[in-house]
Amino acid sequence: MFDKIVSFIKDIYKTHNGKIPLHAPVFAGNEKKYMLECVDSTFVSSVGKYVDQFEIMVREYTGAKHAVATVNGTAALHLALLLAGVQRDDEIITQAVTFVATANVITYCGAHPVFLDSDCETLGLSPKALEAFLNQQCIQKDDGYTYNKTTGRKVSACLPMHVFGHPVHIDRIQFLCNRYRVAFVEDAAESIGSLFEGKHTGTFGRLGILSFNGNKTITTGGGGMILTDDDELGAKAKHLSTTAKVPHPWEFVHDQTGFNYRLPNINAALGCAQMEQLLGFIEKKRKLADQYKEFFDSIEIPFISEPELCRSNYWLNAIVLADRKKRNAFLEYSNANGVMTRPLWTLMPDLTMYSHCLRDELKNARWLEDRLVCIPSSVTT
Repeated sequence: MFDKIVSFIKDIYKTHNGKIPLHAPVFAGNEKKYMLECVDSTFVSSVGKYVDQFEIMVREYTGAKHAVATVNGTAALHLALLLAGVQRDDEIITQAVTFVATANVITYCGAHPVFLDSDCETLGLSPKALEAFLNQQCIQKDDGYTYNKTTGRKVSACLPMHVFGHPVHIDRIQFLCNRYRVAFVEDAAESIGSLFEGKHTGTFGRLGILSFNGNKTITTGGGGMILTDDDELGAKAKHLSTTAKVPHPWEFVHDQTGFNYRLPNINAALGCAQMEQLLGFIEKKRKLADQYKEFFDSIEIPFISEPELCRSNYWLNAIVLADRKKRNAFLEYSNANGVMTRPLWTLMPDLTMYSHCLRDELKNARWLEDRLVCIPSSVTT
């Protein structure tokens, strides 16, 4: 069975020699042209026409009113939490199944992560788990805000992540956040091009973020984007990301503690060329997902498909094997035979630095961790 899967993947990528990566970038457009123009202009740092153009392109594509480019997705998420009002010693609800950056940015703010279970359908934050935590562990006080009954800490934000580009149940999560007056911030790092009920991920809460790391659907090498429809937050995001410098012809005046988080122009040049190809990339990735689904259905292995009401970008394709033993055997076989595969991330509360954090039973998360394997998902050429 393993040999059949590996052979199918090699046939898709038309290679039986060398290593097939999990997700490699494709540079088939104006990348070299725009980057050379950037170099020739000498504007290679955080000021230049490509930064502005990249923001415009992402804004128009996602439908967000404001898009603010940052040096990476982690920086975007850090700023988004600060802009959402997260303060030291607050509690931030997120999921145990996520990349470590989601948890790290919470600690950057001096806040405390609360790790809840996932849906097996979406892989992301479970609305049932969220509702149970808010109903059973929390209380709304006279100020209207929600507090953890045990720790006494304010629950100031909820940070779901759209795993592998598959949207969470955004409507149900957002409803609960509104009901309990908890800020809703979307970690859409992996989901550019993914839609929930026709609307782009990252645009539902007051703030959302995207990532353009080298392994994402499109890349700027390293880069991120803050999305918001709030005029004040959009302006503040740009101000804070440029060290909070007050505009002046020559003086250096900074009116608060800011961050050197602005995306360099040379990275944005790459991003503009990638945005020109995004629709084609997603079309090819969705076609690849269809091929995978048909194949894995034929051999009775579950394939992770887009949730109901969603249109996923299928950033990473994944299958579900029988148990951890079967998962490990396939990981060993596929990687030894030229096909890069990877397991789900280690659950966040199982990492040393987050082992003390609050979590629920994580029943689904542990089931997924034991079985899920990511398979090559690069855009086919």
